[in-house]
This record gives sequence, structure tokens and C-alpha cells, in this order.
Amino acid sequence: MSGTTEIRPFRVDMHDEAIADLRRRIAATRWSSRELVDDRSQGVQLATIQELARYWAAEYDWRACEAELNALPQFTTEIEGVDVHFIHVKSPHQDALPLIMTHGWPGSVIELLGAVGPLTDPTAHGGSAGDAFHLVLPSIPGYGFSAEPTELGWYAGRVAQAWAELMRRLGYTRYVAQGGDQGAAVTDAMGRQAPEGLAGIHMNLLVTALGGGAMPADTEQERAALEQTKTFRASGFGYFLEQATRPQTIGYALLESPVALAAWMLDHDTDAYYKISRAFVDGQPSGGLTRDHILDNITVYWLTGTGASAARSYWESGRAQALAAGQAPPPVKLPVGFTTFPGEIFRAPRSWVELGYPTLSYFHEAARGGHFAAWEEPELFATEIRAAFSPLR
Repeated sequence: MSGTTEIRPFRVDMHDEAIADLRRRIAATRWSSRELVDDRSQGVQLATIQELARYWAAEYDWRACEAELNALPQFTTEIEGVDVHFIHVKSPHQDALPLIMTHGWPGSVIELLGAVGPLTDPTAHGGSAGDAFHLVLPSIPGYGFSAEPTELGWYAGRVAQAWAELMRRLGYTRYVAQGGDQGAAVTDAMGRQAPEGLAGIHMNLLVTALGGGAMPADTEQERAALEQTKTFRASGFGYFLEQATRPQTIGYALLESPVALAAWMLDHDTDAYYKISRAFVDGQPSGGLTRDHILDNITVYWLTGTGASAARSYWESGRAQALAAGQAPPPVKLPVGFTTFPGEIFRAPRSWVELGYPTLSYFHEAARGGHFAAWEEPELFATEIRAAFSPLR
């Protein structure tokens, strides 16, 4: 029934034929010749993608991921005509602080699973009961197990509004929000909208520095960050530009070929790419970035057929920015926490973060981790979240 606010239990149960079809399509891949360079400057390297494909078709077990997801409480609810999937894990500690965390691209709720235990049950992970969170992990509309939007307008700001409605629907009258990558854009929007009950936000990607505006370059840290953003725009921006301008075009490849989907998702940032490549080629995973976890995430996109709809979220964000050109966004008046991880696309200096968020209440430079911090270093990531929101308890 359209317009319902019902919250429905959800389980993942993919058909055997869909998995068999995936393996057939991998086997039928027509391979490109080897790149003409010894690094990733021409894109995903042949040795990396061929080893990924071999493992995916011959050894990877999707049912293990399915079981891990189904061991967690999953639900769907309709918000503005879209069925939104979310994981909702309540802490055993009744006074836990509710937290909604938003994944990014090319991630999904899969990238956040390792942090569920440390955040909801900190006493089992070296923390105290006072560090606990009730955790809500939604899938952005058009990603994974959430339905695809059938109308325009699902940019980060609208997702932020949907998340506020979701938390209200779950009965949370006071909560905090966190996000990285696309999730950082959603969380930033939540902070600017300041829905009733939102007490603070934390991010690990500085979206305010990615809009192309001039940033200070007076200190050594600022100059280094500026050079990193220039490198990203010069040689790491391909996926971003394509999805922001032609998501439908790349979408055909993402739904037709699992190897094309995997290569597209691997070609994100240099740090993450080489870590993932080592996991497959050298058998040396970086923390939670194991072969199985990487393929769990890619397989979610494949089996749900959401490669194109996820790419459209970039187009939606670009359209929203164009419509708002020349208008200053509302300021964030809530407490803001920020963690910069050393392997991120750029290491955001504190001065840049304060420029975008004058209410910055927590800033830390982590010792390890990259763009997929929650995935790669879940325990460290959880420690950052606890510290950032500790003053709000």
C-alpha cells in the first residue's frame, strides 16, 4: 500500500540461478590486452582483475555473506515512495546513543558491518558501556537492497530528509549521524537541515573542500592537501565525472558484465586500489579489505542490479549543486566531529574543516586507514566515533 509507514522485516535470499548466471558471465568475459604501464595510471591492471574474476567464479561463497547479513536485524520501510532497506542493531546497553551511519560509493552497508560489534557492544571490544550506540545502517535509495527511485530529486539533501524520517519512525527523539564519501554528503546535509532530534554529526571526508572553491594554502598541511586534491581531479576523477554527467551510459556495462562492474568499482582512489589489488594478487589484505569482503560488496551491486541507479546519485548531486549555484548553504550549527585518515583522497587539515564547520568540536588525524576506514580498520573507526560523540552523551 502506497504511503504506508510500516516497518517490515527483511531477509536476503538470492536465487541459485542468479549466482549461476554470475559465474557464467564471468567465464564469458572478453579480456582486454594488458596495460602498457607498470602502475594503475591506465586503470585497473589486468593481473588484478583477472585474479579477482578467477576467485569470484571459483572460490567465493555469496551464501556466507547472505548469512552474515541475515544474522542482523534487517528491515524495509517506504519513505516518499521508495522502499528503504536498513539494518537496525540495538545495543544491549539501554542508555546507548542512537547513531545513523551512511555508506558511500562504491561501498554499501557491507563496508560498515565490521563496526557493528564495536559500536553496539563496546564492552566486548575494549570499551565501556557508556560508549554504546543503537545503530541504524540504511542503504541509500538506488543502492543495494533499497529500491531505485523512479523520479528525479533523490540527491543527498533529500536522502538526509528521509533519514530524519526514518529515525523519527524508529522512535528516536535524540540521535547522531555519521558518514564518509556519499555518506558524508548526506550527513553534511543532515547537519545543515538540523532536523529535530539530531544532536551532532561526524564525517571522514571533507565534502566542503570538493566543490572546486579556493581553499587556504598558507601552511605545509594545507599545501599538501591542495596538491592531493589536484592529483585527484587530474588522474582520479574519471568515475566521478562519468557518473555525474552520464550515469545511464556507464550503467549498461555495469548491469551487463560483472567484470566491468568490478573494475569500475575498484578504480576509485589510489590507496584503496593498491590495497585491494594486494589482497587478490599477493594474498595480503589490509585489515577488513579482504578478498571475500570486497566481493561481498561488489556482489551486492550485481545481484541487486543497482550499478546504474547508484551512479545516478552523482548526477543528482551535480544537478542539485547547479540549481543552488550562487546560494550559500545553511550553516551547520550542531557540534561537528571529523577524522582524517592518512590514506584518504586528501588529508583534510583542521583549518579546512573549521572553515566548512565553525562548530567543530572534535578533530583527529588517525594513524591508519583510508577512504574505506570503517571497512579497513573497523575497531579504530569505532574508537573515533566513540571519541567524537562522547561529549554529547
